[in-house]
Amino acid sequence: MADEILTPDKIATELKQLVEQLQATDRMDLLLNAIGAPLLEELRIEAARAHLSRLHITPDFRFILTDYGEREIELQPVHKAVYLLFLAHPEGIEFKRLSDYRTELMRYYMATARWMDRQKIEESVNHLTNPLDNAINEKCSRIKKAFTDIMDDYRASYYIISSHTKKHINGSTRIWYERLKVITLPRELVVYDEP
Repeated sequence: MADEILTPDKIATELKQLVEQLQATDRMDLLLNAIGAPLLEELRIEAARAHLSRLHITPDFRFILTDYGEREIELQPVHKAVYLLFLAHPEGIEFKRLSDYRTELMRYYMATARWMDRQKIEESVNHLTNPLDNAINEKCSRIKKAFTDIMDDYRASYYIISSHTKKHINGSTRIWYERLKVITLPRELVVYDEP
């Protein structure tokens, strides 16, 4: 048995048996110590992934969570425009580079707020793309609240615009970080209706 090569499936089976033994002796403290809080948090997020809903975006830009009883995410046109921009860029966008996406954001905002004055939309987009303005953070906070009002934080973490940091090493002396904002929802769960 000592020379046996353990496959991931066999390791999981053994781990399950060990967890059951610790549970039977009511030693959850030892189990938590063995797993560690950071891994426990990762496991919770992974468990939430199995219960994600499709996000249906209708031609009139309503955001419907299909598998959560057709619940609608209530957002203003500006929030929808920001959300659509980040959905279109699964690789992520740095807030400081939002001005590079100004035209695209403008297009989304014009589509979601057809009745609004173009000048007001342009002013709003200028605020959103200004790296010295806090407008984009405020919009992302409102989007996050819309999702966390409907679901737990673990599931919501897939739908909201959240931080993702990429470390880059240039040669041996220079390290820099790309602080991206992303929506981690698997894109196969996003369903668009053609207008």
